[in-house]
Amino acid sequence: MTETHLTPAFAVTPQQRAIGDLARDVAAREIAPYIATWDREHTFPRALYSKLAAADLMAIVVPENYGGAGADYVSYALAVEELARVDAGSAVTLSVHAMICSAILRLGNEVQRRRYLPTLGGGDTIAAFALTEPGAGSDASALTSTARRDGDSFILNGRKQWCTNGSYAGVTLAMFRTGDSGSRGVSAFLVDNDSRGMVVEKITEKLGIRTSNTCDIAFDDVRVPATALLGEEGAGMTMALSALTAGRIGIAAQATGILAACLDASVKFAKEREAFGKPIGAFEGISFKIAQMATDLDAARLLVYRAAALCDRGEPFAIEASKAKLFASTAARRHAAEAVQIHGGYGYTTEFPVERYYRDAKITEIYEGTSEIQQMIIARSLLGRLD
Repeated sequence: MTETHLTPAFAVTPQQRAIGDLARDVAAREIAPYIATWDREHTFPRALYSKLAAADLMAIVVPENYGGAGADYVSYALAVEELARVDAGSAVTLSVHAMICSAILRLGNEVQRRRYLPTLGGGDTIAAFALTEPGAGSDASALTSTARRDGDSFILNGRKQWCTNGSYAGVTLAMFRTGDSGSRGVSAFLVDNDSRGMVVEKITEKLGIRTSNTCDIAFDDVRVPATALLGEEGAGMTMALSALTAGRIGIAAQATGILAACLDASVKFAKEREAFGKPIGAFEGISFKIAQMATDLDAARLLVYRAAALCDRGEPFAIEASKAKLFASTAARRHAAEAVQIHGGYGYTTEFPVERYYRDAKITEIYEGTSEIQQMIIARSLLGRLD
């Protein structure tokens, strides 16, 4: 496999590398032997997350006193990359779970932290995210699901679409409108998934990341205590955007892992497959593809680790996270296609994993902020708002 090489400004510490190596070992042992079957059968490997928890990988950035590993975002990015190198679906399950853990840690009160974080870190509970609605995707402020105050409770109503981890979660971070239209009228709630009136309506079958659970959830007069409110009332959209900004580091790392897997597979095949009396890697048509793949992999890693390092230092990182996600996802999709091309007809069959990488890569350009949204964020940081 290819190894991580960084410039001195972004050198990975031995402690960070150890977490990445641990994730690689767990992926090789607990995912690699089964992923072809899981992908074919659209299996959500629930037992896997207890094993990841036993390796302290389910709540990497959560402090030890709340049941986490007490590590940093660079370590988290390394772990997600190594999981995605074997299975992008498992990596995004962990990424979204970690995003919720981080939101609870940063924005929750002490009661909420003590209630949820130990079970989330221990693998007893998986966290889900519910923001998107049929009429509110990239324009999340257009959501129409409502939370009505009723004494010491809120009554939740609405439909949420494409909820990652929703069918298997114990708690869902969900956004509802508590005020007027627009982003300032949205609030965030921690909703226990066994709440009366909360129902999984549909399991979404997907092109790729088939080991990741995606579903639609209905909220019909779901009563939750006022203590379920995460952060201040009306600050939910700000909280959601903050969580998504941190989550983009995870998705960029996922895309980087897919890209690394494409390079591993392409180098191996180019050395072994012969045509016209020599390995196909001897031909520039193949070797140049691999050279560009390796270069873009290094660039993606540098962008991801820079964003993670800024986050760890408490410095602004939103633009850097957008750049990392934009570049890594574009590179993963482009080079997954090249990996299929390098494999020729074999690449179009399920005999080789590159067809799965090809299917898995596309979603990284869409969820947690499309590539177009990332371009808007980056452009506005340079130009301001011109409309």
